[in-house]
Amino acid sequence: MISKINNNTSITSKINVKTPQNPSFQGASSVKFLDAFIKSQENLSSTRFIQGTMTNWFPKAVLSRSLVDFCEFSFLELLESGLFYFAAPFFGEHLYKNKLFKAVQPKLLKNEITKNVSKSVRDIKKSNLDKTLQNRLITAKGGILLGCLAVPALEYSIGFAKNLFTLKVFKVSNFDNVANLNHDKKEDSAQQKRVESHSKKVLLKTGLLIPTAIAGGLALARFGHKSPIAVKLSHALLEPGEAISKVFNIKSKKANKFLKEYLKLDFVDNNGKLSLSKGQLAATCITGLFGYSSASKDRGKLDFYETWTRVPLVVLYTIFGSSILDSGFKKILANKGKFPELIKRNAEGAIADIPTRKELPAIAERLAKINKSAKDVELAKLIKQKAVITGVPYAFSLLAMGFTLSAVSRAWTKYRYNHQSKTQNAPQSLPVKFSPVFEGFRTKNV
Repeated sequence: MISKINNNTSITSKINVKTPQNPSFQGASSVKFLDAFIKSQENLSSTRFIQGTMTNWFPKAVLSRSLVDFCEFSFLELLESGLFYFAAPFFGEHLYKNKLFKAVQPKLLKNEITKNVSKSVRDIKKSNLDKTLQNRLITAKGGILLGCLAVPALEYSIGFAKNLFTLKVFKVSNFDNVANLNHDKKEDSAQQKRVESHSKKVLLKTGLLIPTAIAGGLALARFGHKSPIAVKLSHALLEPGEAISKVFNIKSKKANKFLKEYLKLDFVDNNGKLSLSKGQLAATCITGLFGYSSASKDRGKLDFYETWTRVPLVVLYTIFGSSILDSGFKKILANKGKFPELIKRNAEGAIADIPTRKELPAIAERLAKINKSAKDVELAKLIKQKAVITGVPYAFSLLAMGFTLSAVSRAWTKYRYNHQSKTQNAPQSLPVKFSPVFEGFRTKNV
């Protein structure tokens, strides 16, 4: 879950609002563990990293088909997890916001822009900052996001980096050999040259695209505020879901919520720091899918088939996590009257947002007064309840999307290979002798 942004908070250059602390639970070890779990679930990078590792790497490690297969997907998953969940915040917060993009701003505005650039476009426009500074902030955010094109570019190329890694380290380019399907391990030199050539070309293009995107982002951040068009384009780039909703005049609240949440390319404001958004994660995942598809073609059709059998489902899971199951589980709990302090329905009958970990102490204090009990006792109960709400669909989705999908995709690949081998090795049928009477019906080979 992503921490909510308080849209009513004004941005000022004079008031420094101190963020409320979120102390860890001081009590039983089991509750401490659950407390750490629910905190990790409220950080998109952390929770998706754990889900991705457990879903994508661990099951494949257990079901690996060869040493080459194990090393290849381990190389891929470690790099990919870093790109998916931590690259955008790293680039945006540390490399760009506090270094490169801060350096190009006017001296008197460096700190002001750095302090406020993490805020959403809506909060910036509602603030009491002057219009010129608001425009600078919006184009600075747009520039940082443009520079972060490095992340999907790297994700697109990672499949080619994996192919090159396998070729250089293990001298293998044929997927049949990687998956331990072809027992004679014969390699085609022409295929090896094709894999190497295509991989190097894509990696070279990626290397050229990244500095170009960063340079464009720096120019937008420095000079974009002077152009109304650049300001509008920056806003649309940061919040494409809002732009689509306005263009097509979408009235559905659910549709608008989905568009704003999963097409939001702007960062999430995490107490003044730039954090990963679901839209950024979705863009990177989808880019990776097409990169994998292109890279897999070089190594044979079985690699291509396995990619499109498994990866689209993994992409959907990576983007949405266990949120679909999570929503259904909350409805079941609500219908049974479970955890009423955490699961409530709004005026429209839908399940309201579950309180965050930071909100639990206040709820525990209120319950302690009502029940005449200790605050820590009530807080422990709330932590356990929130852990159940989040943990059950989380565990189920890991099992279903992890081992089941990995096992099915591997079995399907094995079946395809065996079917292909039987077709290729099938004895040629003997020519059929036709009677002169029926010779006219014989199919001629062209």
